Amino acid sequence: MKRKASAVWKGGIKDGKGTLSSDSGVLADTPYSFSTRFEDAKGTNPEELIAAAHAGCFSMALSLILGQSGLTAESIATTATVTLEKDGPGFSITAVHLDVTARIPGADQQAFVKAADEAKSGCPVSRVLNAKITMNARLE
Repeated sequence: MKRKASAVWKGGIKDGKGTLSSDSGVLADTPYSFSTRFEDAKGTNPEELIAAAHAGCFSMALSLILGQSGLTAESIATTATVTLEKDGPGFSITAVHLDVTARIPGADQQAFVKAADEAKSGCPVSRVLNAKITMNARLE
C-alpha cells in the first residue's frame, strides 16, 4: 500500500506561501506558510498533520489490540502534541505526547494501559518517528 501527498511552495521562507494536497482529495491546495508553522496564524502545517496522523494511527492500533483481547471500545479519544525544537542549524520533531481517554466496557485499568502501551510502540506512525513518545492513558 502506498499513499501520496504533495506540496508546492512559492517564495522565500518568511514571505512565501505553500499548498498541500493529497491523492484522496481531503487536502486540496490547503494553504500553509511560515506564520502557520512557526507563529500562531490560523492554518495548518506539517507538524499538525503529523499530530493528526499519529492520533489516528494510535487510536486504530489500540482498537485492534483491544479486539484481540475480546474488548471493543465505545470510544477512544486521542490527542497528539508534537514538539518542534531548534536542533543545531535546523529544527527537529523531538517529542510527541499522546493523551488518550477511552470507554471500554469490561476493561480494567491494567489491561487498558497494557494495550495502550503496545499501541504506542507498535502503530506505524510511532515507528516512523525519531522522537520521544510519551503518553497519559485514562479509562473512563
